[in-house]
Amino acid sequence: MGAPVAFFEVTSPDHERAQRFYAQLFGWQVAADEEMGGYGLVDTGAGDGAIGGGIGPVEEGDAPGVRVYVRVDDLEQQLRRAEQLGGTALVPPTELPGGFGRFALLADPDGNTVGLWA
Repeated sequence: MGAPVAFFEVTSPDHERAQRFYAQLFGWQVAADEEMGGYGLVDTGAGDGAIGGGIGPVEEGDAPGVRVYVRVDDLEQQLRRAEQLGGTALVPPTELPGGFGRFALLADPDGNTVGLWA
């Protein structure tokens, strides 16, 4: 089985501005949650099979940008495989709030951050 892109994320030092920008640019609906620091889940309006996303604040020590999350069956195994191929594990498997599963982050050999989601 392949590993599809399952989620995208945009982080910004001014996440409210970023949420307004993308909502107005693409007609997306952004549901910000103050309990999650203003992180907003994105509905692109493209239907049930569409890739969802989020727009939120930059985490401390991270840089603003766009990140994709790839759906995998086994986070630990994929992190080990990434390291064997020259990547670096950045964030170990971590539970997401609200029962949305677990995620992990890795850096590819060029330093690009890639999310894994299970």
